[in-house]
Amino acid sequence: MADDDFDIDWSREQRTGVAEAVLCAPKTDTQIEAILRSARQGRHRLLLTRLAPERFGRMAAELRAELDYDPVSRTAILGGMPSLDLPQVALVAAGTSDRPVLAEAARTLAFHGRASEAFIDVGVAGLHRLLRRVERLRGFDIILAFAGMEGALFTVLAGLVEVPVIAVPTSVGLGVAQGGRVALQSALATCAPGVVTVNIDNGFGAACTAIKFLQVVERSRVTRVQGAVAH
Repeated sequence: MADDDFDIDWSREQRTGVAEAVLCAPKTDTQIEAILRSARQGRHRLLLTRLAPERFGRMAAELRAELDYDPVSRTAILGGMPSLDLPQVALVAAGTSDRPVLAEAARTLAFHGRASEAFIDVGVAGLHRLLRRVERLRGFDIILAFAGMEGALFTVLAGLVEVPVIAVPTSVGLGVAQGGRVALQSALATCAPGVVTVNIDNGFGAACTAIKFLQVVERSRVTRVQGAVAH
């Protein structure tokens, strides 16, 4: 593979606040390995997404040894994990079937040094499960909600908490719900204010949105403190 077959945007995190990730699903094994070797040579940290277990297993042993791989989220991290503070982000999943997408978001957050806490299997079909956790959820700065089927979790959750909710429709479900389109339409049509929506199964994109939100909040807090000190 020639060097000019890819051009990783190593300055993206400095410019935008979130690092570039390598989407592995549409790439060949050769391309993925070449990107990893390039990152290793340049001593860059790197997040790989949608890396299926069988493809990870086909990698050269020397590369596998350097990766922190998680088969549930299908993500791999080169260059180690940063230390994490107390979780500011809640990850709320309607069912255990939504866990792979939730895990992708959690790993993306962790790669950027952001801790999260997961609340799984709290869908509205058993509303008491969610209500038991509402007070805890109100303590986070932002919530990512993951649901397939009819996607009712997004509206119900946003109607119970003050903080912003990022809806992540998932492709689980039966019949007309299959593929996540019903959940996506439900998220877009929600009557609860304060809900923003990402594409189906886009845990990575939801996490990046949360990271940018937190960075703005933190800059605002620093500015207020500096202003108070100056006066």
